[in-house]
Amino acid sequence: MRTPLLASALLLAGLATASAQNAGPDSGSAATPVPGQPATMADNLRPTFVAQTPDDMVASKLIGSSVVNGANETIGQIADFVLDQKGAVKAWIIGVGGFLGIGSKYVAVDPSVLKLNRADDKTLQARIDTTKDQLRAAPEYVYLGKEPPKGAAPASPAGEPAAKP
Repeated sequence: MRTPLLASALLLAGLATASAQNAGPDSGSAATPVPGQPATMADNLRPTFVAQTPDDMVASKLIGSSVVNGANETIGQIADFVLDQKGAVKAWIIGVGGFLGIGSKYVAVDPSVLKLNRADDKTLQARIDTTKDQLRAAPEYVYLGKEPPKGAAPASPAGEPAAKP
């Protein structure tokens, strides 16, 4: 019983497809096809492509880079960075404390206080004139939509001084 019913359904579907393929613009359809136009772009709108140079620093190499102080002590790692609406770095997020990222505290520092340079051809290094204790005492950076740690004062936006209680 199922086999004749299935065969009939397949036959009807095949006939419907064949008749739809045979229907052309003269078959009485209301929609008339529009000829295609090649996509064009004015010269001033064309994208500009850039090749990497040896002086360029890419984000994938910056994230996780050590942050050292004037005494050449490692005091944290670059965990993230914040861009403003124009694409300029607004703040560097430094992870301090913890072990292997567990228990780390994130602090946001103004981009003017963090100096980036190359330790060698492959390694980038960030320098800041502070101590690990000063970073630990700094207000914690809290990502939007995340809860601040219990008992912590709300963090101020990057670049602004923290409010005093």
